[in-house]
Amino acid sequence: MKSLMMLWRVVADEYGDMCSVSTTRDFQTLTGRVEHEGSSFLAITLPRFCDDFQKSLSIGRVTRDLFQGFSWQAGLPRFLGGFLELVFDRATGDLIDLPNIDAIHAVRQLTLLFGKIQVEPTAKRVRASLRGFVDCEQEVKKFDASRSDQNMAEFRRMSRLLWSEVLQRVDNDLFAEHQGPRISDPEWPYLVPKHGPGATADRKTGNRKYEFAEWSQRLEATFPYGEYALPNWRYHNRLDRVDFLEPGMERPVRVITVPKTLKSPRIIAIEPSYMQYMQQGVSAMIVDSIHRDHVMGRVVGFDDQWRNNHLAAEGSLTKSLATLDLSEASDRVSNQLVRAMVEPWSHVSEALDATRSRRADVPGHGVIRLAKFASMGSALTFPVEAMVFATVVFLGIEKGSARQLSRSDVRMLRKRVRVYGDDIIVPVEFAHDVIASLETFGFKVNSNKSFWTGSFRESCGREYYAGHDVSVVRVRSAVVHGRNWELPSSRRFVRETESTVALRNRFYLNGLWRTAAWLDEWNRTLLGGWYPTLEVTSPSQWEEKAPRSSVLGRWTVLPYRWDENPPEVLDRDTQAPMVKGWVLQSLLPASPVSGVGALLKVLSPRKVEPFEDPHHLERAGRPDAVRMKLRRTRI
Repeated sequence: MKSLMMLWRVVADEYGDMCSVSTTRDFQTLTGRVEHEGSSFLAITLPRFCDDFQKSLSIGRVTRDLFQGFSWQAGLPRFLGGFLELVFDRATGDLIDLPNIDAIHAVRQLTLLFGKIQVEPTAKRVRASLRGFVDCEQEVKKFDASRSDQNMAEFRRMSRLLWSEVLQRVDNDLFAEHQGPRISDPEWPYLVPKHGPGATADRKTGNRKYEFAEWSQRLEATFPYGEYALPNWRYHNRLDRVDFLEPGMERPVRVITVPKTLKSPRIIAIEPSYMQYMQQGVSAMIVDSIHRDHVMGRVVGFDDQWRNNHLAAEGSLTKSLATLDLSEASDRVSNQLVRAMVEPWSHVSEALDATRSRRADVPGHGVIRLAKFASMGSALTFPVEAMVFATVVFLGIEKGSARQLSRSDVRMLRKRVRVYGDDIIVPVEFAHDVIASLETFGFKVNSNKSFWTGSFRESCGREYYAGHDVSVVRVRSAVVHGRNWELPSSRRFVRETESTVALRNRFYLNGLWRTAAWLDEWNRTLLGGWYPTLEVTSPSQWEEKAPRSSVLGRWTVLPYRWDENPPEVLDRDTQAPMVKGWVLQSLLPASPVSGVGALLKVLSPRKVEPFEDPHHLERAGRPDAVRMKLRRTRI
């Protein structure tokens, strides 16, 4: 693991110079621990160290029950002790009055650098995650059985307060859907189903998804096959070739694990193609209706994390907002709660029930019946879970207010409450009540990633301390040789090469220029010298703006200097300078479709226009492989 160890040392030395701290002993400790513990020290133990560090920032002191497995000197751990002394008092362990922000950033960067490398965990950890999936299902059933009638009544009342306008709009559209096409625009139906690029439980890929051989009877009762899976009723004879599955014979979702971190994999429940197709349409209607709501559209987010980041920064500065994070969020959303939430709107209720898979095939555990609404993998999981979480959050706020909330109260709180997936932001005075409410309804608050005291806040991938952005750069991909991880040394590791170039650019934008320079040397050798400089247009505090060029190269915020780097070639049309470098190319797998399937895809309102991809009926799906090609391209 020599290359990754050297990268850690370069980062440590750069932060050491910033803070006037020696990191020699820290690197020796790291080397010894990795030699005995392997990659788990980098990917599991160090992130746990950071969890304890952030907890110490939150409570305002270091306690002896934290930093287990590390030796101590007086009131602080020895490891990274030089940085910790700039944040906490060595004798007492108390947070000093003016902690060094660079030191806080350094501890987080050095402990989280390798925490998110996407590698396959051990078989033991995979089995433990699948067992946890099944155990979580049992907990959902237990909460369903123990939830009081009063709790359910309060949940129904709050759901109506928050979502009546949103769900009524969706319900009206679904009702109109059953009455026929929209008169004002007959070519654009209310509900537009579509396929995603991912896998399906029936193992269909690419354009084969448009050739439906299965359809559930539950779907048929709400969304008839002839209306959504045929180009028009002229092809009604195709109905004889379709297997309409009874509820007990429906294909279960296929539960799989995909690499996430060394600690645990990510669990995904892959839906059948016909379910996924209709879920996308219903999900789009719900999300669009929420976006159009002037109150709840501000509270719940789906595609814009900036607001969460802004509120987290504000909370860290003013200490007025708390950031909460949920564990196993989607797997703990009970179908009972969802049914109670949408109960008054019969068409919405029918649509969600028809597009929900009821069983899951879990490796090692067989087919189980699901009490949860849906796992990650369903297109409806994200919007529905956000609505449920927001409802429970406002119940907690109502409890803390000691009175029933009105619509005007919700309108006043819309600037201080935010739900984006399992990332939740609430006023700090209601944090304990909201946590109690979430736990009452069966959700688990992650104490290591939830903050309401102190000056540290975290939400949607950005972290802040006292208004300062202390977010870190992470190594996302590495070449795995058994138990060892390395930076790529050959261009045949295409994904890892791309990730290493991106790593350099993130370090550059984060201000670690010496580390970026060290990676420049590595990447220049890796890419055979073809490593051009690319201008980044207006990088902002909130997001990383990519350069206009698609070539792999080193980003810079400095303008292109024609006098210092005269281009060899100019673009014939725009006269922009051209550079030579490596460009990633991927070829979509062959997936020819003709007849009814091709016509259905072409006539869909979400079809791919021929001038955008003239070969979309021949190739579709996710690329099987990616290669690099040396070519000239614009800067």
